[in-house]
Amino acid sequence: MKNTFKTILTLGLILISLITMNAQKQKTEHTALIIIDVQNDYFPGGKMILEKAVQAAENIRSILDYFRKNNFPVIHIRHISTNDGATFFLPDTDGAKINDLVLPMEDEKVIVKHFPNSFRDTDLLNYLQSKNIKNLVITGMMTDVCVESTTRAAFDFGFINTVIGDATATRDRELNGEVIKAADVQKSFLAGISALGNLYASVINTNEFLQ
Repeated sequence: MKNTFKTILTLGLILISLITMNAQKQKTEHTALIIIDVQNDYFPGGKMILEKAVQAAENIRSILDYFRKNNFPVIHIRHISTNDGATFFLPDTDGAKINDLVLPMEDEKVIVKHFPNSFRDTDLLNYLQSKNIKNLVITGMMTDVCVESTTRAAFDFGFINTVIGDATATRDRELNGEVIKAADVQKSFLAGISALGNLYASVINTNEFLQ
């Protein structure tokens, strides 16, 4: 009787393990991680400091570790400012370097962009198509500029997007003399891209993704 119970228990545990592995495979099949503009100027001491940049980067690192552990594709996006009057992410500056928390490995793709939309005038689309990527997990900075524009463009190109909300960050904005707090900007733009039944993207947090 004891042996029968042990056999049933063992088979049950194996079944649970197989179900979990299948769920994890489905979650990340044909999926790439996009890390947008996690660069030093956004961090304390930089020229365009964001609210909760460190916390967001730590969450990005957790997602990044998961993708690396499972050998899933990772793409780092790095912005270099070339427009007149730019004050941050300037060429050949420490502020334009990718932050150490998410520093790319040698075999990870790095794409340099000059516009908020990571697809514009870059090889991002061609690269994703060459890897048969259908789904994007999007993280990075700033939520309401490069993250949003990239997410909307990705939708237009036919990708299914998941934005990790607590793995993004922004800063206070000003509108007609009124200061809009970063937390409100964050919530508004995440709500916008997930409106109409997650039209542009599903928005979840780091723990939800890693479950």
